[in-house]
Amino acid sequence: MTAGTHQPEPWQLYERHASRWVDLRGGPALLEAPWLARFASLLGPGASVLDLGCGHGAPVGAWLLAQGFALTGLDRAAPLIDRARSDLPSARWLVGDLRTFELGRRFDGLVLWHSLFHLTGDEQLGVFPRLARHASPGAALLFTTGAAAGVATGSFGDEPLHHYSLSLESYEEALAEIGCSVHQRRVEDPDCGGATVWLATFESTGRA
Repeated sequence: MTAGTHQPEPWQLYERHASRWVDLRGGPALLEAPWLARFASLLGPGASVLDLGCGHGAPVGAWLLAQGFALTGLDRAAPLIDRARSDLPSARWLVGDLRTFELGRRFDGLVLWHSLFHLTGDEQLGVFPRLARHASPGAALLFTTGAAAGVATGSFGDEPLHHYSLSLESYEEALAEIGCSVHQRRVEDPDCGGATVWLATFESTGRA
């Protein structure tokens, strides 16, 4: 990025191009479904789930609601949250930032599907303690990352969009620090669009 060039916050792109995003991600969960099913298998009936970076609620939030979970979704792009509230009124939808959210409660499951990589490496590390503060003892955690440390630049709405990743070892260390153990991981899962997917569980005793 050229010195002095302002890189918009990712959520600003999604606000400006909300309709395009809904069109792209408006269908049912397909590639995500096997991992969502693995996540769901670790939860009890009617479990509370926090979807961080939920967008307009489809396809991930809609899938979770269809399984009978009590869903709360959080995203920084207000137009997407407005759409989620309209399309999926049975869930609780909140405008909020992954870097600063504090909801004052704990959940049985937490999901960050294709959302964590919008943050820089340092910002991502700051999210993990927040996850711990919102996780019930034994909670399940499902999230996606890159496969190696670095920055990839793509585009959305004809504007540049950066995707950041830490090393796999750094994610393992971040999970260990919050009392979270890797249950299953697949690097660049070919059955999931090449995403690196993590499924982890928090300690059953919980942490303060």
